[in-house]
Amino acid sequence: MRQLQIQWNGVPAGTLTEKVPGKGYRFDYAPSYLSGTRPQISVTLPKSDRPYESDSLFPFFANMLPEGALRRVVCRQHHVDENDFFGILCAMSEADSIGAVNVKEVKNAEE
Repeated sequence: MRQLQIQWNGVPAGTLTEKVPGKGYRFDYAPSYLSGTRPQISVTLPKSDRPYESDSLFPFFANMLPEGALRRVVCRQHHVDENDFFGILCAMSEADSIGAVNVKEVKNAEE
């Protein structure tokens, strides 16, 4: 199971989990983020103490992925399949993304 910490301007906002490789995703807001005044990370993911679940990667996170030639470069450099969207997000977790939301890979996520 792979996990990413989702951050809003450097503040942990929640956790994105790939439950089944290539299928089965869950997003949970962090309790500390829910209790604060920061905004929801996306219109499609309003603040909630209930987890969001989907068979495919949530569109908000899929839209953070590079496209075209840049995706091919990232995949080649990090040895990630171009269709492994979660893997691409993990590969890009060390880089800052454009906007307030960043992802950081959770090392040693529970199996």
